[in-house]
Amino acid sequence: MKYRQLGDSDLQVSTISLGSWLTYSGGVEKAQAIACVRKALDLGINLIDTANVYGRGAAETLLGEALEGVDRASYILATKVYGAMSDTDKGLSRAQIFKQIDASLQRLKTDYVDLYQCHRYDENTPLVETMEALTEVVKQGKARYIGFSEWPLDKIELAAELEDVAPFVSSQPQYSLLWPYPQTGLIQRCAELGITQIVWSPLAQGVLTGKYKPGAPLPEDSRASDASMGSMVPKRWLEAPLLEAVQKVKRLAEEEAGVSLAQFALAWVLRNENVSSAIIGASRPEQVAENAAAAELRLSNELFYRAEDILAPFRQ
Repeated sequence: MKYRQLGDSDLQVSTISLGSWLTYSGGVEKAQAIACVRKALDLGINLIDTANVYGRGAAETLLGEALEGVDRASYILATKVYGAMSDTDKGLSRAQIFKQIDASLQRLKTDYVDLYQCHRYDENTPLVETMEALTEVVKQGKARYIGFSEWPLDKIELAAELEDVAPFVSSQPQYSLLWPYPQTGLIQRCAELGITQIVWSPLAQGVLTGKYKPGAPLPEDSRASDASMGSMVPKRWLEAPLLEAVQKVKRLAEEEAGVSLAQFALAWVLRNENVSSAIIGASRPEQVAENAAAAELRLSNELFYRAEDILAPFRQ
């Protein structure tokens, strides 16, 4: 496993991290999910990412059980706040941040999280209120650092201009060969502000594993065929022309790079030095092991350029 600095923090995070969005909020049987967490730790993956809204607490509860008894200093735990936990409990107000951090810590069975992230930007709460509340959470020792996910660039810059507040150290955007858009401004500006990326969906909801074949039924054990997880896979990513292009990239990865498509796609994300970690979702321990191997890869940029050209017509 390789490790990179997380923004202007003292955290060294594994370049491959384990997420819990769909898989551990009910999409995967509990024993399997716990086995994946333990496998990740065994492989040197030290960053575990979750959010209060994943299964409205279900993912945090599972992780609390999976990590019970594990040396707390041996892993880095990240969760998020913003999403609706009830009809009234949502957003980034001072009251909600204080309420939700305590609820998350209780479910996770820990005294603190290493990274507390704003899941989205809250247009209904003044930015200064949010930042002051997050700063208080840090001062109380309930979070070591703060970050955000999918914030508009102008709001990121406004937050950086505020005085006497805790600084953001991480950004969590969607980023993959099929979704390269953070490259258009966000990553460069974050680098200037001492912020690095923890990217989600680097395998494009499993499409960049090559498991979905054009014209073939969806695999029964796949995310796209699952009743609870399938709705999150964009339908256009399962259309035959795009899947045919993905198969071309799969052949390129296997025949010319000697790696799996998933490993190739993760290496493409990690080629960017501002990406500290790529979050994987896994339903089986062997998937964790395959993806973790991408941390060691150094592939030719020429191969990456060819893959980009193949997929370029399908980026929207």
